[in-house]
Amino acid sequence: MSDRRKIGRPLAVILAIAAVWFAMSFVIENAYYALLLTIIPIWATFAISWNIFSGYSGLISFGHAAFFGLGAYTIALTSLHFDLTPWFGLPLAAIVGVVAGAVIGYPTFRLSGLYFALAMLAYPLSMVYVFEWLGYQEIILPMRPENPLWYMQFGSYHGYLAIALALLVLSVLLSLMIERSRFGLSLLAIKQNELAAEASGVDTFRWKMRALVLSGALAATAGGLYAVVVFVLTPGSVFGVIISAQAIILSLFGGAGIVWGPLIGAATLLPLSETLHAELGSVLPGIQGLLYGVAIMLVILLAPEGIYWRVRDLLKRRRGEAGAASAEPRGVAGPVGAKPSAPRPQPGETLLSVRSLSKTYGGLKAVSDVSFDVREGEILGIIGPNGAGKTTLFNMLNGIVVPDAGEIRFEGRDIAGLKPNRVCRLGIGRTFQVVRAFQRMGVLENVAVGAYVHADSEEQAWALAKEAVAMVGLADSKDTLASTLTSKELRLMELARALASRPRLVLLDEPLAGLGSTETEELMSMVATLPAHGITVIIIEHTIGAMVDLADRFVVLDHGRFLTQGAPRDVTRDPRVIEAYLGQRWAAKHA
Repeated sequence: MSDRRKIGRPLAVILAIAAVWFAMSFVIENAYYALLLTIIPIWATFAISWNIFSGYSGLISFGHAAFFGLGAYTIALTSLHFDLTPWFGLPLAAIVGVVAGAVIGYPTFRLSGLYFALAMLAYPLSMVYVFEWLGYQEIILPMRPENPLWYMQFGSYHGYLAIALALLVLSVLLSLMIERSRFGLSLLAIKQNELAAEASGVDTFRWKMRALVLSGALAATAGGLYAVVVFVLTPGSVFGVIISAQAIILSLFGGAGIVWGPLIGAATLLPLSETLHAELGSVLPGIQGLLYGVAIMLVILLAPEGIYWRVRDLLKRRRGEAGAASAEPRGVAGPVGAKPSAPRPQPGETLLSVRSLSKTYGGLKAVSDVSFDVREGEILGIIGPNGAGKTTLFNMLNGIVVPDAGEIRFEGRDIAGLKPNRVCRLGIGRTFQVVRAFQRMGVLENVAVGAYVHADSEEQAWALAKEAVAMVGLADSKDTLASTLTSKELRLMELARALASRPRLVLLDEPLAGLGSTETEELMSMVATLPAHGITVIIIEHTIGAMVDLADRFVVLDHGRFLTQGAPRDVTRDPRVIEAYLGQRWAAKHA
């Protein structure tokens, strides 16, 4: 694991900031600003909880106030009715957040995009009416003068501030651990390209559920501590739309998808908004909302991804420009184009068997009654005209599309209808016709997403990723962002991601698209080495000249139906294939 994935240095930074923040409480004498000093870490924790889910996964939640409010009311009601100390109430609030996350997530994850965001908004709005209907329009936590410390009631704000800062440090630690682990990498992959993440073995539903449960626990704990500090609760003050909006604004302003984003937003916007409210609120009511609105407009115009990412990109660009003059041109080095280290094996037993596979979209028969076998160690080419159903066939083979009829047996097991992540775990890797890269990740991180599938530890996953990157010749570019790669490098990176999962079978969907003749030759040489590594290949490609030399056998589709199969040179001379796909000009040229 690389040094940058360790959490020691950033944790030391946040501990130093917390120490300075706590020291400020001994300087500030004004009661309002002393309270503000305590409230800011609570809101920062709440913003981090939102970021753990929405910032990393990309699923926008407008309803995190549901968790915050449930945590606050857990403290209030257990204190009021059961005389429970907040020392026990805060862990209980976290448990309530976990349960709420699971209950909310299970039905809501069936939605996506705007529908998901709006569905999340419904939860806190409904809870406002539920708690008002239950008679909890206003709750005042009881004072406990006989044993104040036991009930977390301090004579000054120093005690509350210490607890708030401890919770903030804990939330930062949790976020760092997620960010620098398989958890965070999986969420970021989901955020940037969910389909590619699924095809790489990421169980997207499970990781999103884990993120929401952890986020709910942290948000509920923050809400519980907020109740302890302010003493008075109303449904609108903890479940209101502005509560969720504040977490969103703080995270987006600072930069979502990184632990520093919510901290930057909280440290910048909260002191400014509350100070303006204290000084000018009587003259300009609602000035806090005005400030937040201006902040969001500035971010949209100047830094759409947030301050952190904007500054980071500027610094990287300057460093890149400074080193450009002396840097060697980046190229693909290593084994690309190399000959296999062992003779290409003869095809063995049947690895994949497809029988009577069909898929219809309305009145269109995309694939109709297709059957063929793939033998172990074989390179099988799937060819045919555009619209022949080749990509739909691939989508059924790796679980993206559920077939209407037919059977897909891989190593004797029927895999038809399994989710892509489960198909990947069984040993089928996949590349796409249009490269699906995780643009905000480096090459090695992109490949590591696939490497986790069969890795027993973090260290092994990163070792497998480095091995796959070296295998395709991208070792010198392992830290380069995917968004800056050439077409050839993107194709190689996606192939490396598929290989890192240690597949028995890999599906290559037009891997030569967008490449020049030299690049085509190099990539074909790379593919030719795969059987020597124990990897069977099914490839869709329109570059027939290269395919004739590469493939052991062709399967030809036309209008979704099986046309013929056989040795490449025999198939390309078949009059039916010439008429349906190759054309007489090609046949004359290669006669």
